[in-house]
Amino acid sequence: MGFLGSTKANGMLTTFLSLSGSKSFLMEPIFVRCVSGFLHGVLLLVLFCSWVRGRNNGFGSVTERLKDKRGFGFKSVLFCSLVLSLLNLVLTSLSVFYWYESDWLDEEQLVSLLMFLLPTVSWGVLSLSLHRCSDYEMRKSPLLLRIWLVFYLAVSCYSLVVVDKSQVLLLVCDIVSFSGALLLCYVAFFKKARGGNNSNGVLEEPLLNGDSTVGGGVGSDEATPYSRAGLLSLMTFSWMGPLIEIGNKKPLDLEDVPQLHDSDSVVGLAPKFRTMLESSSDGGGVTTFKLMKALFFSSQWEILVTAFFAFIYTVASYVGPALIDTFVQYLNGRRQYNNEGYVLVITFFLAKLVECLSQRHWFFRLQKVGIRMRSSLVAMIYEKGLTLSCHSKQGRTSGEIINLMTVDAERIGNFSWYMHDPWMVLLQVGLALWILYRNLGLASVAALIATILVMLVNFPFGRMQERFQEKLMEAKDNRMKSTSEILRNMRILKLQGWEMKFLSKIFDLRKSEEGWLKKYVYNSAVISFVFWGAPTLVSVSTFGACILLGIPLESGKILSALATFRILQEPIYNLPDTISMVVQTKVSLDRIASYLCLDNLQPDVVETLPQGGSDIAVEVRNSTLSWDVSSESPTLKDISFKVLPGMKVAVCGTVGSGKSSLLSSILGEVPKVSGSLKVCGTKAYVAQSPWIQSGKIEDNILFGKPMERERYEKVLEACSLSKDLEILSFGDQTVIGERGINLSGGQKQRIQIARALYQDADIYLFDDPFSAVDAHTGSHLFKEVLLGLLSSKSVIYVTHQVEFLPAADLILVMKDGRISQAGKYNDILSSGTDFMELIGAHQEALAVVSSVDASSVSEKPALGGQEDAIGLDGKQESQDVKNDKPDTEETKRQLVQEEEREKGSVALDVYWKYITLAYGGALVPFIVLAQVLFQLLQIGSNYWMAWATPVSKDVEAPVNISTLMIVYVALAVGSSVCILVRATLLVTAGYKTATELFHKMHHCIFRSPMSFFDSTPSGRIMNRASTDQSAVDLDIPYQFGSVAITVIQLIGIIGVMSQVSWLVFLVFIPVVAASIWYQRYYIAAARELSRLVGVCKAPLIQHFAETISGSTTIRSFNQESRFRGDNMRLSDGYSRPKFYSAGAMEWLCFRLDMLSSLTFAFSLVFLISIPTGVIDPSLAGLAVTYGLSLNTLQAWLIWTLCNLENKIISVERILQYASVPSEPPLVIESNRPEQSWPSRGQVDIHDLQVRYAPHMPLVLRGITCTFKGGLRTGIVGRTGSGKSTLIQTLFRIVEPSAGEIKIDGVNILNIGLHDLRLRLSIIPQDPTMFEGTVRSNLDPLEEYTDDQIWEALDKCQLGDEVRKKDLKLDSSVSENGENWSMGQRQLVCLGRVLLKRSKILVLDEATASVDTATDNLIQKTLREHFSDCTVITIAHRISSVIDSDMVLLLSNGIIEEYDSPVKLLENKSSSFSKLVAEYTARSSSSFD
Repeated sequence: MGFLGSTKANGMLTTFLSLSGSKSFLMEPIFVRCVSGFLHGVLLLVLFCSWVRGRNNGFGSVTERLKDKRGFGFKSVLFCSLVLSLLNLVLTSLSVFYWYESDWLDEEQLVSLLMFLLPTVSWGVLSLSLHRCSDYEMRKSPLLLRIWLVFYLAVSCYSLVVVDKSQVLLLVCDIVSFSGALLLCYVAFFKKARGGNNSNGVLEEPLLNGDSTVGGGVGSDEATPYSRAGLLSLMTFSWMGPLIEIGNKKPLDLEDVPQLHDSDSVVGLAPKFRTMLESSSDGGGVTTFKLMKALFFSSQWEILVTAFFAFIYTVASYVGPALIDTFVQYLNGRRQYNNEGYVLVITFFLAKLVECLSQRHWFFRLQKVGIRMRSSLVAMIYEKGLTLSCHSKQGRTSGEIINLMTVDAERIGNFSWYMHDPWMVLLQVGLALWILYRNLGLASVAALIATILVMLVNFPFGRMQERFQEKLMEAKDNRMKSTSEILRNMRILKLQGWEMKFLSKIFDLRKSEEGWLKKYVYNSAVISFVFWGAPTLVSVSTFGACILLGIPLESGKILSALATFRILQEPIYNLPDTISMVVQTKVSLDRIASYLCLDNLQPDVVETLPQGGSDIAVEVRNSTLSWDVSSESPTLKDISFKVLPGMKVAVCGTVGSGKSSLLSSILGEVPKVSGSLKVCGTKAYVAQSPWIQSGKIEDNILFGKPMERERYEKVLEACSLSKDLEILSFGDQTVIGERGINLSGGQKQRIQIARALYQDADIYLFDDPFSAVDAHTGSHLFKEVLLGLLSSKSVIYVTHQVEFLPAADLILVMKDGRISQAGKYNDILSSGTDFMELIGAHQEALAVVSSVDASSVSEKPALGGQEDAIGLDGKQESQDVKNDKPDTEETKRQLVQEEEREKGSVALDVYWKYITLAYGGALVPFIVLAQVLFQLLQIGSNYWMAWATPVSKDVEAPVNISTLMIVYVALAVGSSVCILVRATLLVTAGYKTATELFHKMHHCIFRSPMSFFDSTPSGRIMNRASTDQSAVDLDIPYQFGSVAITVIQLIGIIGVMSQVSWLVFLVFIPVVAASIWYQRYYIAAARELSRLVGVCKAPLIQHFAETISGSTTIRSFNQESRFRGDNMRLSDGYSRPKFYSAGAMEWLCFRLDMLSSLTFAFSLVFLISIPTGVIDPSLAGLAVTYGLSLNTLQAWLIWTLCNLENKIISVERILQYASVPSEPPLVIESNRPEQSWPSRGQVDIHDLQVRYAPHMPLVLRGITCTFKGGLRTGIVGRTGSGKSTLIQTLFRIVEPSAGEIKIDGVNILNIGLHDLRLRLSIIPQDPTMFEGTVRSNLDPLEEYTDDQIWEALDKCQLGDEVRKKDLKLDSSVSENGENWSMGQRQLVCLGRVLLKRSKILVLDEATASVDTATDNLIQKTLREHFSDCTVITIAHRISSVIDSDMVLLLSNGIIEEYDSPVKLLENKSSSFSKLVAEYTARSSSSFD
């Protein structure tokens, strides 16, 4: 009866007053209720008056200061009002109930009812008014409101401090009222309105200003949703609400995702981390410990805060188990004081609340720390990549370095989840032992020993796991290295018909990786078995010890112990994961530390003087330099020369003589042994192998400089790029594919030259840039660039074209790493033999065309006034020949599209495919059955212990002690066996599925047409082969297992709780419905955020890969800081969706935790409300024991479901590439050509029409001609005329749209691709070598003997070079053949065709990278060994085609001329005749 109102005051202060004889009415609760009611009546009156006056739609003047809809003020007040209204509503309901109990006679209850009703209504009206006026702008808080709040605070404080505390609900009400009053006063008096009149809300700004590019925008000082969120918003993760809402309305794009604040952006983190690392290194190398120390101190505040939350969570989680025995005794009728049940319920509930809040913020901040660590490491790895010396680079391939960023840095970021586990295990075990000691006395020692034993058992497994992890990473590195190299060179593999051989190489590497993966996952299964069985072992040991020590087993104590074991399960379950993660992280830290210790470029190789600081541009004195400092024979010996400002210096010499190394030494790339190098002014460098960034052509040319239109146009004109840009659909806005895949060799080289010209440097270094362009373009470039725009600059150029030498002020002739001759052209012509050899070779080449009358040269450019005489066609994009190109949106489509991203929910088909891939899904039912049996046996064993032990000492046990333990141990052993079966079957299914997916995707990628590789940056494929495959290997099986396990556990808990009270379903069903609604609401945004993480990773990898391959060029232009900035922008672009994805997850988990805590609280209230004896206290205690983990499991289920959906995207992405359309069959068994085919080598082309895609125009427009067997045919034509397309069609790299090609009467469209490609030979324009040995490069299919290989090497002039090496044919070739010169690589390609001896040989400008003498040798070799073969040559050097039997001149995709050179030369008006005349004139003259 007196629950709410009439209890007399008996507080300490009241007792004191009564002792002094002055008992005061002011101490009575009824007085305070009356004052509070009066105050709320005043508030209601003010609200009513405000409404009557119609101000601001309901509450204008009163709520003006409180309104800030998206800020702390408004939301806090609204939340506070609702809570106070609901709390008073509960108290009103109870007053009605107790008034009814008193037969409506108790007047105090009536007063209480009215005093609670007034606050209920006034706070409710306030909430409604706030909600309705939320869209109005505010001025300032009125005085009336502030006075009212002061009174309200005073009354709340008085009530809390002075009035009787014997009623728990009144105490709770007073605490909430006082907290609310404090908050409202803070908002009204101190909180400043945000954003003035423009306050559109925290989230709007970054959402509207988000950068739409991938990775757009870096960290911002401006407020972000997280940094501007108020206390309540931070606590409840409400700051994520607007983003999740947007995600529900439409699929999220990167521009919808707000920026990161500076504290979380790599822009702010990287410098801090670098400083920490440098200060801890103290001049020594980077060690693993120093790296760890720097990582810790760069985020120490966040790490300490997470440690605090972890501590609070751990303590709160043990409150439940500590109180279970008390709760069981309460239900058994043993009460210690009045309302003990309510105190217990509130304590349970508050502990759950604290546990939930601390866990959510602990997890979120941990992920923040992880993102920071990963960003800092990626920045350091990238920076190191920019400064690595060449020697260090040879030891680490780009694939390995990329792995450091994609796998190792990522893993260290993920380690943040586990960083507190080691000390938390000690705390959790300590708390568990304390609870056990309270309940079971000395038997807790047995629990400690058992726990320690279980942990010790793990150490050998942990060491094995570390070894397996290391080996797995090594195997993965090797595979990724090969994959990277193969993807770069896929075109040559397709042309040679080697792709399946190289696929089998990838499969072999994967097989080695799978071996370690198998050991790793089965070892994980054993660890899983040990630790899932651990709590059972601990409980059996503890209860056994109780029996031995004679400690009585009571159900309350047993249940408390079981609840403790269930919580202790978590650290013990997580311990194997923690140890495994510590091991993996240690391996990753070791790898990164060893990488950061690699040698940088020597900073003192070149002494750089400021512009105008010297009258000499370049000075080299007695310098000896070597790529490998430890080598006995240095690369360059005794080099000395001077270059004055404005001088032109030519460098020439035979293949491998050290020309490129000389330029590299001036750039400071080659380590110096002795001597001095001085450079005065800025440098620009054009590499021999073009380095082009993926992106717009304009961006490649500007290369970080601002646009100056006039200079830009001059540069384009000088580099003959204007015509090319007209041909391209998007002009200079055309997006270049990876490594310039959609440009010809000549176009790439000219863009490189344009980039250098636009920089307006003082010194220009050209490494044979004219070899990749045709004769006319070469001379145009030389005149316009070297003698035109650069006439006043210092230029050092390497060249094989002798005709460019007379214009030089100084010629350096290189031989065997020395300058054998130096001087002007005429001076050195007579002073030595080396230069004479080069000149002689050039004269020999000219002699072939000496019959041509030079006087007939036309003044106008050849080939119908086009700038380019002979150039390679530009493949896909440059095929848009302007004559018949309809300018529609459909035609205007960039080659490289944004990465395809699935939208909406992941299709069920993806899940089904994953589940059924291994053995048709046969193992799945057994995995589920094993887990169900485990759960039943676990519940059974706990139920048995609760039922078979007495509630208290005075009750007799239903079974004897031996039966109790035998049954319990039997059930425990059974459950452990089920766990072993489940763990083994799960990893078996996961391993098999990962293997199947890998093989499917790689087989499909290798069989896809070349157009797929042209339009797909390798970063996207690499991302799937590394990150996504890692997820499939190591994560997804456990995610599936986790979902199944959690569902089964949850069903078990609800089953146990419903046994005690079926009424729990009344709350559980709506709570589950609400949980599902929240999960569906959340998943739309979370799924897209997860996909964005995948999509934003590829550009980061690609940019990194491009930087590593072009680091020399980047350094030469001093562009390191810009590239660092780009890397940071992309890194933040990847971090943003990760950060908000973590926030979204915690937003959901917080709400689910709250709902499940309410379910648990309802169950407890029900249990204390029913009379004693109605329910068995032991079973009720069992329900509470299981209910304690209800909120954790319910949140964990939703979390694992969401995580699974996020992770399954990796499977979706792999399946995406496992369904790429394939090329035609490699072999058609029913239509295989004869073994001797082709015997004559005659090629008949009839009405051949080719287009690159259905939406693109024709490139070859009805070509008909015959290449007779045994004849040499030269193909010439301007850029974009279709020369390369014709060759690609011959190899069926591109399939014809119409027409046919027959070789010796066999239609090549009707036979398998390998039957065709393996019978043809090609020497491509870009010479390609693969990492391996000389033997594997010449004979990858292992078809020839060593003698045949030596014979081929001798024929291609490489035999002596290879014999010099220690390992001969087994000499190593580094990645991309970097340890061989460009010319030597070209000779290796010649060696391949000499081995193959096909009847048809195609030369795609095969001698572009060699000097004239070597070119003549190659031509001689080809004439000698392929005299009876059909040789088709695309050439830039007239001497390469002039002695052909036939010349085919293409223009705009049709044949302009096709006849023998002699006949074409007789006709002086023929385009070919004009071309030859111009070449002869140019070659005979000098450019002085």
